[in-house]
Amino acid sequence: MAVSTNAFEMAQRQFDHVADLLKLDPQVREILRWPAREFHFRIPVVMDDGTTRVFTGFRVQHNDARGPNKGGIRFHPSETIDTVRALATWMTWKCAVADIPLGGGKGGIIVDPATLSVAEKERLVRGWVDVMWRNIGPRQDVPAPDVGTTPQMMGWMMDEYSKLVGQYTPGVITGKPLGGGGSLGRTEATGYGVIYTVREAMKHLKMDSTKCVAAIQGFGNVAQYAAIGFIEMLGGKVACVSYYDREDRVSYTVSHKDGIDPHFLMTITDQYGSIDKKKAIEAGYQIEEGDAWITKEADVLIPSALEGQINAETVQKISPRVRIVAEGANGPTTPEADEVFKSKNIFVIPDFLANAGGVTCSYFEGVQNDMNYYWTKEEVLSRLDTKMTQAFHGVLEMSLAQKVYMRDAAYMVAIARVVKAMELRGWI
Repeated sequence: MAVSTNAFEMAQRQFDHVADLLKLDPQVREILRWPAREFHFRIPVVMDDGTTRVFTGFRVQHNDARGPNKGGIRFHPSETIDTVRALATWMTWKCAVADIPLGGGKGGIIVDPATLSVAEKERLVRGWVDVMWRNIGPRQDVPAPDVGTTPQMMGWMMDEYSKLVGQYTPGVITGKPLGGGGSLGRTEATGYGVIYTVREAMKHLKMDSTKCVAAIQGFGNVAQYAAIGFIEMLGGKVACVSYYDREDRVSYTVSHKDGIDPHFLMTITDQYGSIDKKKAIEAGYQIEEGDAWITKEADVLIPSALEGQINAETVQKISPRVRIVAEGANGPTTPEADEVFKSKNIFVIPDFLANAGGVTCSYFEGVQNDMNYYWTKEEVLSRLDTKMTQAFHGVLEMSLAQKVYMRDAAYMVAIARVVKAMELRGWI
């Protein structure tokens, strides 16, 4: 059984540690430890059977010193305000470390989206906008999809906001569908961004990517394109992925002796990242217990599921072969596991650096919405590669110069940029 972790306490512990290293002013520390604003609300929705169900929703705006708040909206049955607070905080650091002019925000609704019909999802997301529309916008707070939400849902939200403000406003939401104000390359952006940073880490560590094996946790959007990128860009092999089986209500690891084929697995995967177990077995795949991914003989681990997955207990299962951990998920590693990584000299690409490709492409989407001019996919991915590569080397240089762990270096870069913006605006 995994160790329970409070994500926001973890985010604050990570911040406090680096605030101590930076000797941050106590007043500045108090501003950055907590979100600037929080919204808690109830959304009544008429269900398909005519009954009314009331859902609990959140939006947290952590810091907007560098620009409008930015961050996804999660639909998850275990969503909590502390999870949303943590994710909003990490978004502030993510935008700063990627050096894009946005702040940190996050939203959520306590619901399992798989239990809703398409019409019920539409009414729920429009209800979320009806509650929040005065406090979001292209220059205030820009939501996006996250766990359990989709581009189509973002399209409905953008439409609802546009109706309420009386004008077409595509920039209020990113992650929209193509043809509805969305950007080419957005689907691949987060997973490919992870691989751009893995590529640079391998160069630094003088590893031959064509001889490397990766083990991936998750098989949602991030994991899918991380797997494709690892194979097609780096020439490596992916030993396994994992997924949550909604029928069995447990997680499984899916592996193949010759390495997995992500394109095939995507053909037997539903929109929530759940793989058809029967079809996988028929195609020669092995189905193992959920934690098996972390035990694989791999050079690179890419946790791309939920927070707190590599903790004091699970970190002990990692193979001595592992040299890189690239955090595709938000907050997948607890501080206790970090200490083990340090002791084993495992190179960690921290979450808000590794998975910043998504928000960077979301920023590109907002820029294109403002221009009302849209780039080709090649242009988007080329700009993304440039941004991610610059961000990686900025953090690596800080790590080497200050002789600190990569996560601490990423925080140092990000916090310094946010504090500088606060100073320039006269907040401190």
